[in-house]
Amino acid sequence: MSSTHIPAVAPATHAVAPRLILAMAAGAGFSVASIYYSQPMLGVIGPDLGAAPAATGMVPTLTQLGYALGILLLAPLGDRFDRRQLILAKAVLLALMLAGAALAGSLPTLLLASLLIGVTATMAQDVVPAAASLAPAAERGSVVGKVMTGLLLGILLSRVASGLVAQWLGWRSMFALAAVSVVLIAVALARALPRFAPTNTLRYPALLGSLVALWRGQPALRRAVFAQGLLAVGFSAFWSTLALMLHSRYQVGSAVAGAFGIAGAAGALAAPLAGRWADRLGSHAVARIAILVALAGFAMLLLEAWLPRAAVLPLLAVSAVVFDFGFQSALVSHQTLVYGLVPEARSRLNALLFTGVFLGMASGGALGSLALAHWGWTGVALLATAAAALSLVVRRR
Repeated sequence: MSSTHIPAVAPATHAVAPRLILAMAAGAGFSVASIYYSQPMLGVIGPDLGAAPAATGMVPTLTQLGYALGILLLAPLGDRFDRRQLILAKAVLLALMLAGAALAGSLPTLLLASLLIGVTATMAQDVVPAAASLAPAAERGSVVGKVMTGLLLGILLSRVASGLVAQWLGWRSMFALAAVSVVLIAVALARALPRFAPTNTLRYPALLGSLVALWRGQPALRRAVFAQGLLAVGFSAFWSTLALMLHSRYQVGSAVAGAFGIAGAAGALAAPLAGRWADRLGSHAVARIAILVALAGFAMLLLEAWLPRAAVLPLLAVSAVVFDFGFQSALVSHQTLVYGLVPEARSRLNALLFTGVFLGMASGGALGSLALAHWGWTGVALLATAAAALSLVVRRR
């Protein structure tokens, strides 16, 4: 064909069935959870594989880098091929990679499996644009918010699940159970998802090249990516170092570290609210308010140095609720904004947004570990607060 685009699919006019929304939310949640299971388990993975803490800390870092790489290189394919086929193919590969992690006999093998888990877990980033495509324009924020609730609960409750399973059954059992969960969700999605018509016929190199044109031509996209990426630095700095801090300072196990995910999960309830607010008030305004909330949550961590020991754990829990609420509200607002820029390029726009988010996540994990090692928990709090403040500067308009 001489044309580079297939005519865009006709705009959705009917509400998305609740069963389909639930299936997509579960698919997004169980897939993205795969990249977070390792975080509360690092304290038991290292000794079992005979690895030093610094080396073991590369497991979540490589997983997040793999996720960012997979988003950049694979997520744009959703505009070129049937998203349903892409989602199911990635689900099969993700289940295999999780099984490989469960069987890993050395740290290098686990690190390789972790990188590939990150790449294949990007099926979540095919599910969310699929939801946006199926929803009528007036309900897009609400539907995306509901699916994002599943994704964000997957991020946060994965830590709770892995902390408990690792303590009682061992870390290998957690990866094995995760593989089974992905297979089950693949079966559900195969039954529920419709087929999606491609929106262009670009060859793969040109498809990736079009990312550059989208980036250059959409200043609103650039602001959204930088603002959300900076928030992700603070988000990841907290969650990547929390288990290590709790283990060294309070001598608590992986179950307690994972339980803090319950506090963060309360913030995930913001996603559908933020979607509805974005539909009514506009994505720009809701994003700015959400970043302010996240900034307040991170700033609360600075109080730790002046509080008695008994008050620190409650402070951490309250802070997690507040900054998670802000982070996730900002994310849904930015997604709603970005998906409306170029409807026929939603997968590529999503790829650019989430590449920025997970580069921020990976950077936050690495910077958070350095801050904890050199300046203690106060250093982590300062890093998260500064990142959120810069995000607000970026999102000033």
